[in-house]
Amino acid sequence: MAKITEDMTIYEVLQLAPDIGPVFFEFGMHCLGCPISRGETVAQAAAAHGVDLQQMLDRLNEFAENNA
Repeated sequence: MAKITEDMTIYEVLQLAPDIGPVFFEFGMHCLGCPISRGETVAQAAAAHGVDLQQMLDRLNEFAENNA
């Protein structure tokens, strides 16, 4: 599976791993279907929600690898 990176949009991450929503929820990101998520990068989302980017990337990639 491709690695999830900070420059991927939330939409791209959801296309890559459709079941990854709960990981975003863990970080307080509950608006995965909103229009902004189509163009917002993982880095932008982390900054907007005050989340540690590297911690979120590690968790997203861990989930994606274990649920591929």
